[in-house]
Amino acid sequence: MRLHRCEGCLAACRPERGSPSRTLVRSNQLKKARRSPYTAPPLVKEIKMADPAPPTPPDNNAPPMPWFGMDIGGTLTKLVYFEPRETNRRELDKETEVLKNIRRYLTRNSAYGKTGRRDVHLQMENVTIRGRRGTLHFIRFPTSEVGAFLQLARSKGMAALVNTIYATGGGAYKFEEDFIKEVNMRLSKLDELDALIAGVLFVDSMNPHECYYWAPPEQLTDTKDTPYLEAALSQYVRKPFDFSNPYPFLLVNIGSGVSMLVVNAPNDYYRVSGTSLGGGTFLGLCCLLAGCSSFEEAIALAASGDNTTVDKLVRDIYGGDYERFGLRGDLVASSFGHMCAAERRARVSRADLARATLVTITNNIGSIARLCASNERLERVVFCGNFLRVNPLSMKLLSYAMSYWSKGALKALFLEHEGYFGAVGCLLHYDNKNHKKQNVSRHATPPESRQADR
Repeated sequence: MRLHRCEGCLAACRPERGSPSRTLVRSNQLKKARRSPYTAPPLVKEIKMADPAPPTPPDNNAPPMPWFGMDIGGTLTKLVYFEPRETNRRELDKETEVLKNIRRYLTRNSAYGKTGRRDVHLQMENVTIRGRRGTLHFIRFPTSEVGAFLQLARSKGMAALVNTIYATGGGAYKFEEDFIKEVNMRLSKLDELDALIAGVLFVDSMNPHECYYWAPPEQLTDTKDTPYLEAALSQYVRKPFDFSNPYPFLLVNIGSGVSMLVVNAPNDYYRVSGTSLGGGTFLGLCCLLAGCSSFEEAIALAASGDNTTVDKLVRDIYGGDYERFGLRGDLVASSFGHMCAAERRARVSRADLARATLVTITNNIGSIARLCASNERLERVVFCGNFLRVNPLSMKLLSYAMSYWSKGALKALFLEHEGYFGAVGCLLHYDNKNHKKQNVSRHATPPESRQADR
């Protein structure tokens, strides 16, 4: 069963390539953006077809289990736990029972207390990290519940086994003293964008079906249904996208705010833009305007609302299409434009306000992403982040915005493990040996090709 995403739950045109000014700016940007590459594991299907591997020999230099990666965001904390298939000989001592207790608790439950959730449908089998084969588990909880997580870690004896956790996100700085005080754990902080890119490439290297898009039927372009309403969006169909040759692409990470990254190669990427109007904005406005108390409630309200009672459309101004510039009459001309009138405010519903808020946020993100892709001359735009987790409504709205404003030239692409890539990137740091190797993923661009682009 797929679980709903719930924020209240625990657990300028571009210069030609090679121009002096562009090269100097990018060189400075890449000093921080580059990261050491890692070697991607075989594809999942290949692992399943192979003969069972013998037990992994002990690695006396490996850090002690359990292994976690954390992304402590402004709204939601993401935790990735690696469950090894075999027991290392080094672990056959007094620590074994504690490890077993932790493993049993994390893997036999899909809910932890009132707010923690494990996304079972995202679980990944046969993942290899530092020579250990095992399973990745994906757990989330609101960042406001970090204190409860620390109490849980202490009660399960985790602090006795682990003294360092690789973490990213603003919370890795904000809660650093709490980790030291409560469980005597040190947070080894990693750059948020480095971890994000590493996680995206690692997960995609193992899952050839990670990337997909939402496509409307051909006849939708001729329908008179308002494109933001259910009658039109219900016709969208999810389809796989071949991401085997991805570079370059624009990665749009939608969390509390939004960051947009140009990715030219596994170790060649930089932040090009962003916006403060993201998932946190949507939830905050829904709490303020519609009395919502959680992201789940806000999305449910938006799904049943009608933004045209709140937003002023082109036809409300022109009486129809604005033909000279090709603007359809059912496009939003002014978000919340009808709310200037007292009689309109008196008739509007909570659901309509939530729907208008969602349309406003997604239209803004889609518009900025399209402009960035145009300025950077990119043909692929990939959206990720917890704002999109099990949230097809927002994906379809983004798909429409990207397609319409690019006149069909761009698709909005999405990733299955939307918001966990930063945490996965942190977990990969346990695999220090592989960070020194050259191959980054099945998509890695040869070094000579990357040099030729600069």
